[in-house]
Amino acid sequence: MADKVPTYTVTIDATPDRIWPLVADLGRQGEWSPKPYTVEWLSGEANAVGSTFRSTGWLPTDKAHEMEGTVKVNEPMRSFEVVSHDAKEEWTNRYQLSPSGSQTIVTKEMIGPPLNGVKKAIRSAIFAVFVNGAVQKGLDNLKATVESGSAAA
Repeated sequence: MADKVPTYTVTIDATPDRIWPLVADLGRQGEWSPKPYTVEWLSGEANAVGSTFRSTGWLPTDKAHEMEGTVKVNEPMRSFEVVSHDAKEEWTNRYQLSPSGSQTIVTKEMIGPPLNGVKKAIRSAIFAVFVNGAVQKGLDNLKATVESGSAAA
């Protein structure tokens, strides 16, 4: 049985062109992240497919966790995806923007390595206690930032 991919959504009262600059610019994701998050570009044009970066962000066991990654998808106003890894694991973070009238549904998926047994149960528990709420809070912060007009495009 395939692992269920953690998926989070928020509906924002704005068109994709107002949301995209905050989602598809890794350097700006810290503006709406509930935890500290920074990015350093290692190669390529920032946010372009194939560009590499080092990020520093929060994990439940490491408040300044470093990962390196690559931008895999950048389809303006639609989809942005990065694959990041540390010494232990590789994760894909995918954002999809779906216009719906004057609103946009933003979906984030977090795809980690497949697990089974006890490891799968432990990851599920960690996500339930620490991760799910923080990711949803980030999307809620994105919504508030865009709808308040406080972020320059």
